[in-house]
Amino acid sequence: MTTMTITRPRYRLTAKGVLRAEWTKFWSLRSSWITLAVSLLLLIAFGVIAALTYDPAGGFGDGPPGQSAASDAISIVLTGVTFASLAIGVLGVLMSAGEYTTGSIRSTLAAVPSRLPVLWSKSLVFGVIALVATGVGALAAFALGNPLLDSSLALGIGDSGVLRSLLGAGLYLGLVGVLGVALGALLRSSAGAITLLAGVLLIVPGLTSLLPDSWSDTISPYLPSNAGSAVMTLTQTGDSLGPWAGLAVFAGWVALALAGAAYRMMRTDA
Repeated sequence: MTTMTITRPRYRLTAKGVLRAEWTKFWSLRSSWITLAVSLLLLIAFGVIAALTYDPAGGFGDGPPGQSAASDAISIVLTGVTFASLAIGVLGVLMSAGEYTTGSIRSTLAAVPSRLPVLWSKSLVFGVIALVATGVGALAAFALGNPLLDSSLALGIGDSGVLRSLLGAGLYLGLVGVLGVALGALLRSSAGAITLLAGVLLIVPGLTSLLPDSWSDTISPYLPSNAGSAVMTLTQTGDSLGPWAGLAVFAGWVALALAGAAYRMMRTDA
């Protein structure tokens, strides 16, 4: 009597495979395409509108704490970064918290039992997508908005700090996307993570104006959005961080959020 042995194929989980899975998940959802397109539209459209309507005599008023007012071409054409950051952050939240909402995270973690590669892959995939897309968007906003400005304000792409500021906008928004992924994985609630994201990026910096001036001047440059946006500012005031120092501080905030998300992912069930 002959005994037949059935050999089942053995699959080995690889980092590349997890990355490809997250890449496929992102592009297979219509909401990803739509929200990313909205982010680019906000970034470019508001930059062009700001350049078209900017009045050198009136300007836009004061800029964020620790930064110069919108009085140069870069500050004007990147007006849409604030709005784009919210859209990019929300998309990052949905990329992670959305799976907890639908329950599909259980299937994901069953396929990747070690768990943490899922978080790293989501962060890397979306961070790169956001960086490239918004970096191109910032360049487009400059290309379309700069010619609309008065000749006394217009700058060339080769002028000192211009290319760094435009590419810095992509770096900042890419990190905002990773922050959204981290908050979504940490809170596991789309509504809660979006609320916290908006509060950290938009509301908290404004609340520092309620503090005594000495406190506000000390704290404001180190807040996430103020620190991160330093990399896309042509000139810094005396109490602000330098471009790369500010980006490093913001990256530290993002790393802290990722660390919290990783700890919860490892310690608690989906």
